[in-house]
Amino acid sequence: MARSCGERHLAVVGPGEASGRQAVGGVLPGEYAAARGLVLVTPGTSLLGMAASTRRGRRPGSPDTRAEILAQARALFASHGYAGTSVRAIATAAGVDSALVHHYFGTKDELFLAALEAPLDPREVLLPVADGGIDGAGERLLRTFLTIWDDEATRLPLLALVRRVFEPDGRQLVRDGFMQMVLGPIGTRLGVDQPERRMSLVASQLMGIVLVRYVVGVEPLASASHDELVAAYAPTLQRYLEMPLA
Repeated sequence: MARSCGERHLAVVGPGEASGRQAVGGVLPGEYAAARGLVLVTPGTSLLGMAASTRRGRRPGSPDTRAEILAQARALFASHGYAGTSVRAIATAAGVDSALVHHYFGTKDELFLAALEAPLDPREVLLPVADGGIDGAGERLLRTFLTIWDDEATRLPLLALVRRVFEPDGRQLVRDGFMQMVLGPIGTRLGVDQPERRMSLVASQLMGIVLVRYVVGVEPLASASHDELVAAYAPTLQRYLEMPLA
């Protein structure tokens, strides 16, 4: 007789039958059951205990599992940074297989963006800045940056993201997000030398604009036009990108 226990089917046999041969092609019950995906059960076996055992191990996919993966990813990215966190480590912390992480989030970059709760994919918006080459890259970057921040649909979520810098687990996330997902790839695509140094200098200008114009609202910078800001900042950005560094 077969019964269901979770996703497994149980073959119930009498006492002593588990070790004797049956009239099923001369095959031992254990071998017969294993060949058909059954679990051999004798009287006295705790079905409750077996049901509990079927729930151990990797958890199946579900909305709750997705949320757990995201929570563990956010915690690990915050404590170990982007480079120090692997998809396998996130999967282990969430109690799932790496394949399930990829199923829900695709690549590590996409999982990181989900952990950041970014309102857009900066790779799609900002990487084309580098397609025109190094000449004028500072102005193109700044105009694109200002367009994103002056759009209320993206500004409000971005402000919430920036404010996470002041949270205990937010600084690493925001720093890695800005450098790893935004400025780092631009520097790489532009082919600049000393990319980490140059892009950190670029970051100092852009984050300064965010703080003064959008977070604090200091005038006249807060109400300055794009052209005014480009005239003031683009030459400095361009110098950071291509001029010799002392």
